[in-house]
Amino acid sequence: MSGRDERRDGRYDVPLTVAGPDAEPARRNGHRRTTAAAAEPAAHDEPDTATDEPDTAATDEPATAAMDEPSADEPDPAAVAAADEPFRMADQRSGGPEPAAVEEPAEATPDDHGAVAFAGPAVPDRRDHWDRRVAGGLAFLRRRLAGDYEVDEFGFDPHLTDAVFHPLVRLLYRDWFRTEVGGLENVPADGPALVVGNHSGTVALDALILSAALHDQHPARRYLRLLGADLVFRMPVVSEIARKTGGTVACNPDAERLLGNGQLVGVFPEGFKGVGKLYSDRYKLQRFGRGGFVSAALRTGTPIVPVAIVGGEEIYPMLADIKPLARLLKLPYFPVTPTFPWLGPLGMVPLPSKWLIEFCPPIPTAHLTDSADDPLVVFNLADQVRETIQQTLHRLLERRPDPFGP
Repeated sequence: MSGRDERRDGRYDVPLTVAGPDAEPARRNGHRRTTAAAAEPAAHDEPDTATDEPDTAATDEPATAAMDEPSADEPDPAAVAAADEPFRMADQRSGGPEPAAVEEPAEATPDDHGAVAFAGPAVPDRRDHWDRRVAGGLAFLRRRLAGDYEVDEFGFDPHLTDAVFHPLVRLLYRDWFRTEVGGLENVPADGPALVVGNHSGTVALDALILSAALHDQHPARRYLRLLGADLVFRMPVVSEIARKTGGTVACNPDAERLLGNGQLVGVFPEGFKGVGKLYSDRYKLQRFGRGGFVSAALRTGTPIVPVAIVGGEEIYPMLADIKPLARLLKLPYFPVTPTFPWLGPLGMVPLPSKWLIEFCPPIPTAHLTDSADDPLVVFNLADQVRETIQQTLHRLLERRPDPFGP
């Protein structure tokens, strides 16, 4: 019997009829069978046991009578036809009535991690990000424990630098200091070069920021091998970190060996005079010493790349220097800033100044290799580098009128 014949028998109510409490589920469209339909004679529901065929005489005559005699409760014929249309189309396609598709709730299935997820719109899953980080951390520990990493003759550990130190510094220069880097095309993609920059900031964060920013943003992802003062390598923990990140003592033999190996070497000729100057002297370059960095560049024929760094002077503005306390602690200076020592350890949090880093065009030295011991040539070249950095600082300060702007 087709779904259209069942509806004409009166065995199912129209879709708007509310089912009684004893109603049983219908087989299509969610309609419910009423008590009156359930109480009809068995001849309407069950086939004849003798012939196993439906009693058409018992079923068709009431239907014909019901169609001939209009009732007050009979719905609009147009509505009935519209309701029967899906059944008729289904009967034509399959040759018989088919149950209507009932929308099922989203099926809960366990995912690859054992968690139950419901089918639905795709939602970004943060677990994948943390899974990758955990997997990366475990891989890092496995390599460290297995000794599967290399360290050069100066103690530089690229694996540790990339996995630990650069990510920490990256948080500072990208998010905290909002650093902008320009002139990277002036840094050679391969071969040796001597990067010379200004020094500032009470605490020498500019060296770390310069090293990490250059490695991250340079197309060749080059490492900057920094030259540091003797004091850095006399401090127990700091010296080990400096060696692991590629630093070495600021002396000509080490600098020439690195340049001879084709490395990118960074030096800050101002030294502690630049880092420890007062805030009133900000962005005024101090004397470049005896020009030892120039001699190393001349002996190896290495180009010199001046770099200007704006932003370091504001992170710890030095208002005063307590010299007696500095001599007692055997330090080059003891700074007093707006936050240190008044706030204790919190005073070591740098202020979020805006940083600008600009690499200047390289200064060639290959034609001056025979003048490495000539004091006049060394002094003139050092002064040229110093003046280039100073002029670039003035230009960058004009671009950044607000030290703490966006």
